[in-house]
Amino acid sequence: MPTYKIRGIDVEFPFEAYDCQLVYMEKVIQSLQNKCNALLESPTGTGKTLCLLCAALAWRKSLGAFSRGRSERSKVRGSQGDDEFSQTQSSEFPRIIYTSRTHSQIRQVIQELKRSNYRPKTVVLGSREQLCINDQVRSLRGKAQTNACHALCRKRSKRYCSHFSRVTEFVKKNPGIGDDPIDIEDLVNIGRSSGPCPYYLSRDLHKDVDILFAPYNYLIDRGNRKSLKIDWQNSILIFDEAHNLESLCADAASFDLPASLLTACISEAQKCIDLSITRRDESSDKSCNPDNFAILRALLLKLEKRIAEVPIDSKELGFTKPGPYIYQLLSELNITQETADMLTDIIEKACVLLEEDANGSDSGGTNKSNGTYFRLESMGDILNMIFRDNSNAHAQYYRVHVHEVEATDSFRGSPCIILVLYISHISDFFSFYIPYASLSFTTKYAKYLMYLMPWKTSRTLSWWCFNPGVALEEFSRLGVGSIILTSGTLSPMDSFAEELKLEFPILLENPHVISGNQIWAGVAPAGPSGYSFNSSYRNRGSIEYKSELGNAIVNFARIVPDGVLVFFPSYYLLEQCINCWKTTGQQNLTNSTTIWERICKHKLPVVEPRQSSLFPTAIEDYMTKLNETSSSGAIFFAVCRGKVSEGLDFADRAGRAVVITGLPFSTMTDPKVRLKREYLDLQSQKFGNKGLTGEEWYTQQASRAVNQAVGRVIRHKHDYGAIIFCDERFTNLNRQAQISLWIRPHVKCYSKFGDIVYTLTRFFRDGGARVLPKLELTQNEDSEPTCSLDSSSSTKQVKQNSIFSLWREIVPANRSSLTSDKISQDLFLRCSSDLRTMKEPSISGKGSSQDFDGESSDLAASSILKKRRLLITGPDQSKHHEKSDHKISNLAKKKSFGFTENVSIQNPLERVVLLDDEIVTENGTVVHNIREHKDVLSQSVLNNKEETKGSAFLTQVREKLTDAEYKEFVGFMKALKSKAMKIGHVLQSIARLFSVPDRRPLLHGFKDYVPTKYHSLYEHYLCNNSDAAGI
Repeated sequence: MPTYKIRGIDVEFPFEAYDCQLVYMEKVIQSLQNKCNALLESPTGTGKTLCLLCAALAWRKSLGAFSRGRSERSKVRGSQGDDEFSQTQSSEFPRIIYTSRTHSQIRQVIQELKRSNYRPKTVVLGSREQLCINDQVRSLRGKAQTNACHALCRKRSKRYCSHFSRVTEFVKKNPGIGDDPIDIEDLVNIGRSSGPCPYYLSRDLHKDVDILFAPYNYLIDRGNRKSLKIDWQNSILIFDEAHNLESLCADAASFDLPASLLTACISEAQKCIDLSITRRDESSDKSCNPDNFAILRALLLKLEKRIAEVPIDSKELGFTKPGPYIYQLLSELNITQETADMLTDIIEKACVLLEEDANGSDSGGTNKSNGTYFRLESMGDILNMIFRDNSNAHAQYYRVHVHEVEATDSFRGSPCIILVLYISHISDFFSFYIPYASLSFTTKYAKYLMYLMPWKTSRTLSWWCFNPGVALEEFSRLGVGSIILTSGTLSPMDSFAEELKLEFPILLENPHVISGNQIWAGVAPAGPSGYSFNSSYRNRGSIEYKSELGNAIVNFARIVPDGVLVFFPSYYLLEQCINCWKTTGQQNLTNSTTIWERICKHKLPVVEPRQSSLFPTAIEDYMTKLNETSSSGAIFFAVCRGKVSEGLDFADRAGRAVVITGLPFSTMTDPKVRLKREYLDLQSQKFGNKGLTGEEWYTQQASRAVNQAVGRVIRHKHDYGAIIFCDERFTNLNRQAQISLWIRPHVKCYSKFGDIVYTLTRFFRDGGARVLPKLELTQNEDSEPTCSLDSSSSTKQVKQNSIFSLWREIVPANRSSLTSDKISQDLFLRCSSDLRTMKEPSISGKGSSQDFDGESSDLAASSILKKRRLLITGPDQSKHHEKSDHKISNLAKKKSFGFTENVSIQNPLERVVLLDDEIVTENGTVVHNIREHKDVLSQSVLNNKEETKGSAFLTQVREKLTDAEYKEFVGFMKALKSKAMKIGHVLQSIARLFSVPDRRPLLHGFKDYVPTKYHSLYEHYLCNNSDAAGI
């Protein structure tokens, strides 16, 4: 396993790392060493998660050994309480808390950890929904599940949970639990086989681990965060897949109080009054004072009335006040900072009383443990959010808003009531808006009628946070060492950092590991008939726009093989377009077929459903249609910001192209969007027109949604695909500047739709020869690797007569192109390939030369030999290479045909495949772009001359150096390629090797292969060695 020294830290990596991976790990370590925050973007397929884990754990390991076992801690815990212990034992070394959005993403992170050589003590925190193995509780959801679990874990409970009671004993007998990476499935399997509750087992283990994995809400939600026994001082917080973090933080700090929720709380308060009176009368139980619940009910009624009295002049604008107004509104009800604590205590007692009644523990009924969710709990959360930290300083980042919601069209004109009730076979509240006629049918399922009122309008009181940093600011007070946010799509990054109100001294926008000929990216400003594409509100409703877009998609479905993803700005526009296509046919044709039928002729369609519950079925349907032999693939119509655009892997055949049909701007009239823009404009004016404006935020949110959707294509190094922007607004340079960095250089604007069809056809026509195939390795200890080629329809074994069958040594997907002598020679001799021209990922954008404390560009520097790439081989191989280049040159002169502009001609192996393909199919295909072949061939000849010169120089090096010296020279070149040595040390060492008098031509000749920016450095070493040798 390769080891890289990065900023003084030895990082073990499972493969030979790409340049961009080394830069990424360097930025992570820099953040940890300097105790500062980092914002890191690296495209999907660049090994971001593995790099993040290896770099962070290498840094942690450099501080001290990982925790193994628990015997030492168990002894300490015997004399200390858990809280005291957690504060003392973990203070020696910082803990890493690694979070991602979902449990499935955490599962993938654990798999990456297993691939590494690091074995810290780990545990995964999950919800009861994921971890509970109690049959009565696991079927519930949300707070109902939480309440049921709490009820069964009380020792006085008649049906005490046996799994909970086994946790402590299991942990004592198994101190090594967590020494190897464990996932949620592993915890569940432990619980089923050995008995301990997986949920509480993870809660017990998290106090002692080196790295803790959890979903976002364990850190963002204040309640969850307080439940963790963690010493936050100097700890490391990592947010992976953080592109949605700002919106999640804002939502976590906000609340909406609809009328239905307030109505349910009033009814629950009334029920608590009745229950407490009954207890007092029947059993003289005075533990619950009905007067307290009466006070609670009275306050809630006053709040309901106060909200109803709020003046709303415009239903579109609603009623809006600054954030601190919430304290004025509540103070009118005598709810203040002083009385809020008393009120929350009453709410907690009310919830306990309702839970006891629901479980029948005091009434002699059957204990159902149904875990009913009580709406008063939400009211308690709202009060805690408003009166948190005994301060109202955070209110300046909020807005109070009241808006009305009318009855739906289906119920207008008929007398309606709102009925909030318990359903006997479902454990949650439901609200039904029903006519009087159906009341008798519905009430037979209800335990009791809670509230009845004429239906007119419903009001919602909202307190919206417009500073997402509010949810993260507490970490600064807790003394957290570093916060690292990373994702494949953070661009535009300036708005992201500005929104979170955190300082990010370290920023990185990494390039992709793919080469330029693996991606086609273009803007289509107009369709086949020349009608402009513009999905703005003014244009998207026209039949012409929808028809033009549909005809364009028909062309894309015909050209692009396998899977196509088409993203719309909204569900509304998606449905409008599909309805139009199903009724609109081709013009000027007697027997015309509809646009929809023409799309289905080429691709089987799947439409993303609005309902989340139907989404898994849609994905399954898409994969089934994709693999049907009777069609040429499938097409998925989806929505930006929808589930298809978030975190799903459409690799290889599943996503050969992404079509963006417009910019997904949020609805400008939406109250939350409008107020957010106004808030940002006020903040910008307040600080002298500095910071993010409302318009900038609005446009960048749309761009980030586009980047997220585009990220579904090209998921690994060997993947390839197309990105098609069907909106003329993408021709604007400012708009293109907000596209992810790795896509920007490849974006081209086409004035004619025919040019798009032509270049796109060529791109996919040459797809099989563009890059090395995705190689699937199956390796045993005593056998060599075997490879299989993943074709577009099925996985076929590579035939013996294929050029790839000559490869005995397969370069792993995560290995740089400069390999050992043996592998280099084997590849060269067997394939006539030229490693001099295999592209390394280039480091563009913000480099890291300034981040090495004076040691310039050690890791971020491009290869020193990129000016003229050298293959480290012996004289025989060099001659063989010259011969192969000569054959290729002659072959190119004999055949006149066009190269595609997307296909690199530097790699002789690629040239052979492409030339051979054109020769075989020349008679049966139309040859395009012949006008370009002269320039291409001229460039090829120039490349060959430089390569031949490089081969001759290597021959001289091999002749002049001894075997040991040549081996040392090879080692220096390999170290340079792997970034294991500083470029200055390499140049100095090579200059020393060439400082002997008869090697003077080599000393000066090597300068031609040193990048211009390092000439002065090399000349410095050249002079020093010449003086020392007396030359």
